[in-house]
Amino acid sequence: MSEQLRLMAVHAHPDDESSKGAASSAYYVSKGVEVLIVSCTGGERGDILNPRLKDDPEILRDMTEYRRHEMAKAVEILGVQHTWLGFVDSGLPEGDPLPPLPAGCFALEPLETASEPLVRLMREFRPHVVTTYDENGGYPHPDHIRCHEVSVEAYHAAGDAERYPHAGPAWQPSKLYYNQTLSRGRIFAFHEAMKAEGLDSPYEEWISRWEERGERPITTRVPCGEFFEVRDRALLAHATQVDPDGSWFSVPLDMQRRIWPTEDFELAHSHVPVSLPEDDLFAGIEPGR
Repeated sequence: MSEQLRLMAVHAHPDDESSKGAASSAYYVSKGVEVLIVSCTGGERGDILNPRLKDDPEILRDMTEYRRHEMAKAVEILGVQHTWLGFVDSGLPEGDPLPPLPAGCFALEPLETASEPLVRLMREFRPHVVTTYDENGGYPHPDHIRCHEVSVEAYHAAGDAERYPHAGPAWQPSKLYYNQTLSRGRIFAFHEAMKAEGLDSPYEEWISRWEERGERPITTRVPCGEFFEVRDRALLAHATQVDPDGSWFSVPLDMQRRIWPTEDFELAHSHVPVSLPEDDLFAGIEPGR
């Protein structure tokens, strides 16, 4: 290759990079691709979801710093680069009616204010491919939705020298994808396979709620099953956010590789000719461009 290919994966919080697209990231690193994970926020308002750590005084004393340590472990496991965009976690509002979002949080930042740091980063790193969430955020967390809006804005603006003129020389990424690994088809496939083998499926409740959301198109399936174990280790590094006995790890790895050995994406925009479906995020891209 005359120039190394580069992938930028934009996520809302630390741990999202390990639950969405982590095996693909590790797969592309193994192929010599330069992979940069961007965390828009520090995850400061994340709940402790691991029951073993609920009352840990070290975590409760400084959640922000603890999550930075977790992220550093995940980055090392995946073999990727990482940077913080620097915004503050909005938290997940609950209740009826929903409470207002906290002042100064990521979801309340003006679009241009929140997008300029990412535009600058795209122009510095010069990714060929960008991945992020769809307009629903994957699920309707305010930071996930804002992450989508900021990523789309930066993707289209980075190549326009007249927009964000103080954010460095223009660079246009070639393709923009949305993560779609947590799809209805994949969850149903695992659910049926586990029942067929006499195993308890953790997805009964998921399936009962799925009628509320439509299925997104999957255009690109990255064959990364050999990196599922790496993905799981990276996810477990986020110890506060993941119950090691929870549903994330209930489907045996050999079954996952047999039933659904890919991570899946939706092509949202491309500046290069494409032929769908694909099995490579970089399909159609000339490395030296």
